[in-house]
Amino acid sequence: MRHFVHYFLHLGMPGILAYFLFPSKWKQAWMIMLATMAVDLDHLLADPMFDPERCSIGFHPLHSWFVQPLYIAMLFHPKTRIIGIGLCLHMLTDLLDCCWMKYL
Repeated sequence: MRHFVHYFLHLGMPGILAYFLFPSKWKQAWMIMLATMAVDLDHLLADPMFDPERCSIGFHPLHSWFVQPLYIAMLFHPKTRIIGIGLCLHMLTDLLDCCWMKYL
């Protein structure tokens, strides 16, 4: 169940947000939010690259606590808002996954 929710939040929720927040260009907004999944390229720097029990938040460079304020700041500028929403949703999804691993 955890993995279903995780992937839904990464792939489905951006579509829902795009549809309601950007109705005139929701498909474009959804694709941009999906493109923010490229933030996971920082997993290639880890050894091992994939560890299902590792929390991404605070471990991978683009998931670190010091870059997340930049993602939040992107929400406040119209030209970066969609990217900011995608990145913030991605971080929140990964944070939820970390909480599930630790507490459930």
